[in-house]
Amino acid sequence: MLALFEKSVAKSPEGLKSPHENGGKEGKGDLLEHFSSVNSAVVSINLGPLASMAYTTQKQNPLLPRLFAVVDDIFCLFQGHIENIAILKQQYGLNKTANEVIIVIEAYRTLRDRGPYPADQVVRDLNGKFAFILFDSSAKATFIAADADGSVPFFWGTDSEGHLVLADDVEIIKKGCGKSFAPFPKGCFFTTSKGLQSFEHPLNELKPLVRVDSQGQVCGSNYKVDAESKKDTGMPRVGSAANWSAHY
Repeated sequence: MLALFEKSVAKSPEGLKSPHENGGKEGKGDLLEHFSSVNSAVVSINLGPLASMAYTTQKQNPLLPRLFAVVDDIFCLFQGHIENIAILKQQYGLNKTANEVIIVIEAYRTLRDRGPYPADQVVRDLNGKFAFILFDSSAKATFIAADADGSVPFFWGTDSEGHLVLADDVEIIKKGCGKSFAPFPKGCFFTTSKGLQSFEHPLNELKPLVRVDSQGQVCGSNYKVDAESKKDTGMPRVGSAANWSAHY
């Protein structure tokens, strides 16, 4: 799977940029074309200047299948599986035919519109092996996450035009971002409004750690939980009917 987002929708963390180069040489359109050329049965979704997504169900791990769905202008790519799917269907009032990608979309909609739980708890409630990329085109917002064990190959980086690029294929991410990439941090999620956060340790900040390749060149940083730093946990006082989307 592959996704590219404009800076206004998903700003790349500074630590992803290699000091040796400004991303790869492939532009947004070129990378999508390359993805289609090296994969078969590719489905591409062009969401205007803000975002693009692409995926294929070919050459996938049968234990970690790729799923895609669209509900009310919310587009979601999901790879992996959720073990407590029956409990989550009941929790979100979904029917028996709902699968993992539908659960993620409904979890996001509940978080965006009613916000009964903090975002870290919503992701933490997903028990399984997964990575997902969600884009809400009406709110111009992203919601991206990987499980606590990093079970699904999942990478992110910055291309030469400043797009945030995400893919499950390391060769695709290298093509688009050069050395300005890293594995997506396990146990973490990324949103447009709050950037990168840990759902395992929501009260701690994340810090970039320098990553060096086999040639000795500095690449995009790995992000790890900083056990010494704590976030400001002050919560805004808002009515129960207010839109909590700005606070996740």
